[in-house]
Amino acid sequence: MAISTLPTAVTSATDWQFQNSYVERLMDHSALTAAHPDDTLILAGPSRFLTSNGKATIAYETLFPLGMVQNMQITSQNPVIPAQAVGSGRYFYLVGKPNHGANIARLFVKGKNMLRALYSNAIEAGIDPSAFDDKASWLKADTFLANMDSELFRIPFGLAIFFRDKIHDSLGALYMEMCLLTNWSLGVTAGQSMIMENVNLISDRVIPIDPKAIGERSPSYSNYDPKQAGSSALFKAIFQGDPGPHS
Repeated sequence: MAISTLPTAVTSATDWQFQNSYVERLMDHSALTAAHPDDTLILAGPSRFLTSNGKATIAYETLFPLGMVQNMQITSQNPVIPAQAVGSGRYFYLVGKPNHGANIARLFVKGKNMLRALYSNAIEAGIDPSAFDDKASWLKADTFLANMDSELFRIPFGLAIFFRDKIHDSLGALYMEMCLLTNWSLGVTAGQSMIMENVNLISDRVIPIDPKAIGERSPSYSNYDPKQAGSSALFKAIFQGDPGPHS
């Protein structure tokens, strides 16, 4: 079947036309609306984001942005246990508490190293990393932390991640609460053009947070809506100003 009309989006099994339709959503503008590493921001902060009554406990402007990050992977694992009972051939399931973790790879450059950046909240609160029985730094003002045996690394921290697309729309945001490091590594290899720091961490829980709380949208995109014809020049450029099969 040849494409004879503008693409549509399949929203049910009865209107599926695979040569003329996307599935679930329109993708003509995917280069603008897809999440991208350029538009992702990672920040370190306090260990808890929410209080017991569900209110936010921190100001977004106090979070410390993590630069030079080359890779981050977040994982949540749900311990599902299949079980059976005598007299039945069917399974049922028991579920425990999910385990959350992440790994981060960051370029090692002048300034705060990975550990110092992650623990910015503790140090801003007045913690002296050089004052512990096991020092985490040589001097209080040092920007390089090491020594995982230090009491500093028994203090939990939090991580916030915000996702935007190329037209500045918020796609989502999350906060990893009660993070503790399980591994820190720094590798040096002859012939390589960079030195990387890597950390692995565990987290008590991963919660959604307000994705629109930081930054600003570009004014030129403020009226963009892919389902409203004429809402902006972007719509006209992509959808030819015809809302029929796109709304």
